[in-house]
Amino acid sequence: MRIGVIQYQPKHLKLDENVELFFSFHENVNADIIIYPELCLTGYIFNSVDELSKVAISVESEQFSAIVERVHRKNSTVVFGFAEKSGNSYFNSAAIIIPGNDKPYIYRKTHLFYKEHFVFNIGDTGFFVVDDKKNKCRIGTMICYDWRFPESARALSLKGADLIVCPSNLVTDLWHKVMPARAIENKVYLAAANRTGKEKAGNDELLFKGESGIWDYTGKVLAKASSDNDEILYADLFPDKTRDKSFNEFNDIFKDRRPELYE
Repeated sequence: MRIGVIQYQPKHLKLDENVELFFSFHENVNADIIIYPELCLTGYIFNSVDELSKVAISVESEQFSAIVERVHRKNSTVVFGFAEKSGNSYFNSAAIIIPGNDKPYIYRKTHLFYKEHFVFNIGDTGFFVVDDKKNKCRIGTMICYDWRFPESARALSLKGADLIVCPSNLVTDLWHKVMPARAIENKVYLAAANRTGKEKAGNDELLFKGESGIWDYTGKVLAKASSDNDEILYADLFPDKTRDKSFNEFNDIFKDRRPELYE
């Protein structure tokens, strides 16, 4: 199974242009599972809920439906981050679209970062794993700042994830140390699709660090991007290799857990 991780700079608050940018990458990536960055249809910084409301989309929207149709046509599983409108609420979400499945899965970011609290509702889906039968891979999704909490990756792994994907808009440097640790401690593959470039709105200016990556279940780097270029990373994954959590005849990293002592 081949995974493709896409790194680029979305256009700030330009929904239609970003949808076209999404399609341009989608046509040129050759992978079974394709991962896009967080909020890749809008950019990251929002000065107000009103500003967000102009570019957020629902799963019933024309733009979202067009993406679903294109994904089904290409026959590759896709995970991408977007600003989701649901009723009167707005979520920092990721869609997991699996060709052949009637409906996309939607994960809503559990841990909001920085000023996201002022415009987004806190995620209410919890962590879940999707069974991609075509690729024989169980996919768990977290978004950006979720990485900071070991419970995120552990919850997904305990639910059976072979691969954890992390659409991101990362602005720190610490995550480089943590992603391989999350892979090692859970014996899973991990892929982070980060964006690049700067965004400025009001008094805020953020530099997004790029350096998207794919790690195997031993923490080994399989592919890594530069800090500022548009890139597509590829790696071949073997999901079944993540499922035996033992590392000798006596120890298993999940069976040896003692959650009754962790409170």
